[in-house]
Formats: sequence, C-alpha cells, structure tokens
Amino acid sequence: MTNSEKYDGAFCRALGVAERDLLALKYGSVAAWDSAGHMILVAEIEDTFRISLTVAEIMKFNSYAEGRQILEKYGVKLD
Repeated sequence: MTNSEKYDGAFCRALGVAERDLLALKYGSVAAWDSAGHMILVAEIEDTFRISLTVAEIMKFNSYAEGRQILEKYGVKLD
C-alpha cells in the first residue's frame, strides 16, 4: 500500500467520506470534520504514519491538501 493510499484511507476512516471527495475536502466542509472529528483524524494520521504532530501543525491542518504538506515535513512521500 502506498503512502497516498494510507493517507486517503485515514481520511475515509476518520471522517466517513468517499475517496472521490478528498481533493476538495476542508475543515468544516462535511459535518464529520468538526472539532471532535478533527482530533479523530489527527489521531488516525499519527497512528498511520507513526508521527506526532505539533499543536501548531494540528491547528494548521485544515484541508486535505494542507495535511499532505505537513506530512512531507516528516519525510512522508505521498506519490
């Protein structure tokens, strides 16, 4: 499984969204991505990639695209 597939899967599991909707996904754009859903998503991402995001990164993680950029800082290659 590629890192991109893992990343997409984390979003789908945490927020219950379809893969086709991921590219446009932003905080608050679906009911599941509220403050509680955000923490569930962060935990899923951290578990999946075995990283610990900083508070600043958690607050900045407001879209599918932004999350990809944050993971690149940890050396996670998303192809």
